[in-house]
Amino acid sequence: MQNTAKIAILHIFIIFLTWPLTAPLRAQELPAPVISGNLQLNANVFIRDSVIGAANIPQYDRQLFGAESWLDLNYSHRGFDFGLRFDLYNNSNLLNPNDSYSAEGIGRWFIQKKIDKLGLAVGYLYDQLGSGIIFRAYEERPLAIDNALIGLKLTYALGADWEIKAFTGRQKRLFDRYAPVIKGFGLEGFVAGGEGEDAWSMAPGLGFVNRTYDDATMNNIVSTLNTYTADDIFVPKYNAYAFTVYNTVSSGPFSWYLEAAFKSRDILVDPFGEFETSGGAIVGEKLIQEAGSVLYTSLSYAAKGLGITLEAKRTGYFDFRTRPQEQLNLGIINFLPPLTRINTYRLTSRYAANTQFIGELAFLADLRYSLKRKWFFALSYSQMTDLDNALLYREWQGNVQYKNGSKWSLLAGLQTQVYNQAVFEFKPGVPNVQTLIPYADFLYRFDRKKSIRLETQAMLVGDDAKAGGKQDYGNWLFGLAEFTLAPHWSFAVADMYNVQPGVAAPMDANGEGLKIHYPRVDVYYNYKSSRLSLSYIKQVAGIVCAGGICRLEPAFSGFRFTLNSSF
Repeated sequence: MQNTAKIAILHIFIIFLTWPLTAPLRAQELPAPVISGNLQLNANVFIRDSVIGAANIPQYDRQLFGAESWLDLNYSHRGFDFGLRFDLYNNSNLLNPNDSYSAEGIGRWFIQKKIDKLGLAVGYLYDQLGSGIIFRAYEERPLAIDNALIGLKLTYALGADWEIKAFTGRQKRLFDRYAPVIKGFGLEGFVAGGEGEDAWSMAPGLGFVNRTYDDATMNNIVSTLNTYTADDIFVPKYNAYAFTVYNTVSSGPFSWYLEAAFKSRDILVDPFGEFETSGGAIVGEKLIQEAGSVLYTSLSYAAKGLGITLEAKRTGYFDFRTRPQEQLNLGIINFLPPLTRINTYRLTSRYAANTQFIGELAFLADLRYSLKRKWFFALSYSQMTDLDNALLYREWQGNVQYKNGSKWSLLAGLQTQVYNQAVFEFKPGVPNVQTLIPYADFLYRFDRKKSIRLETQAMLVGDDAKAGGKQDYGNWLFGLAEFTLAPHWSFAVADMYNVQPGVAAPMDANGEGLKIHYPRVDVYYNYKSSRLSLSYIKQVAGIVCAGGICRLEPAFSGFRFTLNSSF
């Protein structure tokens, strides 16, 4: 039945694509149809390297090749918007870095139409309420997240500055869908007043979401609860409700965003919970049923070369999923904004803190200042604790940059971190990793087409007194040289060197840490709206993040080809 529906959808899409060719001559007076699209391709050649841990999964042991591809097609005509996406996974390690996945098919389709004040959309939909705290249907391909809502959305304009929307459907699960049903509505508006320096504006909104379990999901929950003792068991509920209210106030150089969200008692997994089963076994992780809340605010100031941002967030039991059996980045209905700096350099981003659904108290302060368009200063501080005030993450970072016109620029910075590896990477008993990372970035332009960029970093970590050595993988050095020949070519060579191995680094037969080089070579080619790259990569295991959502990736060894083309 599902395949028949997909074929019918494809036939309808083809009819609309070919309709302008068969329309009467009078249709030439209408706006011409618009067709656009994008092709993205990742291809990996896996080269086994058991020393760094790139082994013992199907790709390294026997498959040797893996690929992922997405082809988006968009068509607009006569007020209709159509979209179709073909997804392909061949021996892919993107969904599960320790396993292989192969499948292909229609990954998304949608139809949208605006009829006066009414807007309607059906298919695979991406949307959110407020900042996404109670609902966000979105895609994050680097982390294999595609939480599209498969269903219906209606919007209605209540005047020029107010709109209400309602939606219902089920969440996408690869080429299938989860059984629980999601539905909700939102109201957003805009109010402005004053003139000149006294001008101000507000953008208030509210939202509501309900998720209802299917019988199979509830039966699975009940089966799990039947193994619990009387102290841990509870009566599960089919429905969970989430509500949010938010507002952005702007006046002159100031902007203030505030959002408060609440969730009824809902079933979630405590990943660090321990309990005794009815059979007497002590196990980790357990189902709990708690009400949740999030309070998030952001205050920013920007004027005359000075920018200041202050953010704070308190989270309590706000893991909102289609079903509690889903873990990691699967089945998530909502999105919690990260309150740690998004770092881009290789070593400064090695230890990244992901948001904590069970309990988190986080702060972020960011200051930027520019002087005469030559000097640029930045200073940031972020801290994350659990609700019992145990430190999860702390970061100080500052840098200064000097630009000598368009000829050259130099940036130098320093970062310090405290990273709770036991929580973020589920490694009980290990100490908090402490880092000190100086870095520098130099760019020199020979002329309008040729430039070179040099980058260097070092990571110094603390001692692991219990294990007798440097923490985690130990101390690192990193260097990169990138040469650009505009408008087409770019070449980069980099090396990440484990100069003083730590207690978690690969060891030799005598138990001594191996000082391993992790080189990388990249060739990039740009032509019009297409970008191709071919890389040789030897990469250490570590955390990969996108937008505050993170996952632990194993080591990689091999070649990678990428293509991104728009038309």
